[in-house]
Formats: sequence, structure tokens, C-alpha cells
Amino acid sequence: MKLRIDQILIIILFVNLLLIPGYILAQYAPPAGQPGTTAMYKDSSAFIGWASTCTIERGYINLADTTVRYNASNKTTYGSYLYGSGPADELVVSLGDHGSALLGFATPIVNRDGPDFAVFENSFGDAFLELGFVEVSSDGHRFVRFPSVSLTQFVQQINTFDTIDATKIYNLAGKYRQSYGTPFDLEEIKDSSGIDLNHIIYVRITDVGGCIQTPYATYDSRGHKINDPWPTPFDTGGFDLDAVGVIHDSTKIIPDDGNSDVIRICPNPVVKLMTVVSAVPDQVGLTITDLTGRIILNGTCTLKATFDLSVFPAGIYIARFSMQDGTSITKKVVKN
Repeated sequence: MKLRIDQILIIILFVNLLLIPGYILAQYAPPAGQPGTTAMYKDSSAFIGWASTCTIERGYINLADTTVRYNASNKTTYGSYLYGSGPADELVVSLGDHGSALLGFATPIVNRDGPDFAVFENSFGDAFLELGFVEVSSDGHRFVRFPSVSLTQFVQQINTFDTIDATKIYNLAGKYRQSYGTPFDLEEIKDSSGIDLNHIIYVRITDVGGCIQTPYATYDSRGHKINDPWPTPFDTGGFDLDAVGVIHDSTKIIPDDGNSDVIRICPNPVVKLMTVVSAVPDQVGLTITDLTGRIILNGTCTLKATFDLSVFPAGIYIARFSMQDGTSITKKVVKN
């Protein structure tokens, strides 16, 4: 059988595609503000709490040469450990190469639908990313690390002020720019042993280092070296922790069924039309946001109203009902 020129070209193209490294083709969520992003803005109504304590173990400013110093120290010095607790406010503490932060929570984080917490870093742009591993613990002894993926090439070192494509990063803190948290879903580690996903009291963040030299490299869950800006031989080197925001905890769980004596949502999950039934005689304001805090619907309800959600993607949304006396009720809406 004799092949035509166009058939030969198609075969050559197919073979070349097979030879392209996976890190070139793969794509995860894009930077904050772009369609499909998972970035969560710090003022999102999804956040119901923040870390209450923070302890820091500083890393070197250059792990490959610990004699390198900045302001007379070979480890990072920027920021206070106090900056790691409380709400995201752009006050940060720098961890250095392989440094770590241990965040404690007075009320345990729990596993519910969608992301359960988010980690904030302070990147000044969408591409200068300093990354960190994320682990959780129920007792402070046994920690489970979230599976992570870095499909950035690891043939050439990303230099101190070079950039990373966020679409090649998954489940590493620091994926998003300042004021936008990277979300983590406890469901992803549900098969791990020695941990209670409905009683997470610690989150640990460890700087990846970013060096691709074998003695100092760190690896993602697939065995790829993680390449990020390195060296960063300054007092601000490594992952810069701003905050860890809680989405689900053991005392502030948004009702899964969307119903209460005052406000009822039906059906929930919603396929197309969402009906709100209010026991309040006065007009009630309604704002629905996605988990990033973006408002997707504003409306009002007096006793009963129906809203069309058919144009919105499937997922989890937050409905906030504002009463005339200044109080509010927040509910979770599941859109199928």
C-alpha cells in the first residue's frame, strides 16, 4: 500500500506528539481572574476562620551553600511568626529553602464538599511563584502530604527572578498571586491512614526549595523535580506565608440540605430553578457567590421567589440572605 504525502505528514505529526514530554501538554487551573481558576480571594464569604497559631522553622537562603549570608544571617529573617496566623492581610513570614510553618486551628477543619481550606502566599504577579508542600495532621504527630504535581521542565534551573506557568502546577501552595489562596480538598487524601479528616488541627507548609541539583531537589508525587525560582539568597527567600483560611470547620458547617426554619432552598442540589421560601414577612436580600468570592447573582425575596441558575456551571456556591434587621443567614447551594 502506497501512502499519500498528506497521510505521511499526519503519521509524522502523531509520532511527534507522542514524543512531546507530558509537562508541555498538561494543563491545570490558570491564574487568578482567568476562566477556570480555582484561586480564592481573601475576602470571599467562603472563609469562616483562620489559623490561630503559627510556629516557624526557618530555612537557609541558599541550601547549596550555607555560608552565603544576607544581613549577617545564612537563614531567612523576614517577617514574624505572628504574621502566619489570622486573616490574609499581606503581612508575611519568609520560610527560606525547605523551611516550614506549622499552623494550628482552635476549631478543627473538617472534610466537606469542595475545598476545605486555602493557603495564601504573596507573589506580586501571576508567574513569579514560590511554591510549598502542604500537609495536615489530626494530632501533630502523623502528617499526610497532599499529592502534588509540578510539570515545569527540570532540565534548566529557573533563576532567581524567572517565572513559572501556573497551569503546570497542582496542589502546591503559592500557585496564585498575593491576596488569592490556593484551595485544598481533604477528600483527596481520604485513603490515608492515621488521620481523621473531620478533625484536622494542624496544617504544615514546607518550602519546596526549587533547586534542581539532585542533592538538594524535592519531588512531586509523580517523581518530577520541582523547579521554582532559585537561589533566592535574601532575607525574604523561599515561600512567603500570609495565611491559611478555613472553609469548613466542625462548628460552622453550612447546612448541606440548604433548609432551615427561617429560609428554605429547594431543591438543593439545584438543576435549573432554585426556589427560596422565607418565613420572614419582610423583603430579604440574596447574594450568591462562587467559592472564589465572585458574585454571580443578586436578588430579593419576599416569602417566596424562584431564581434561574441554569447558566451557571455545576459546583458549590454560597448563598447569603440579608435581613432588614442587619442579621444574615448563609447557606451552601449545590448546582448539578
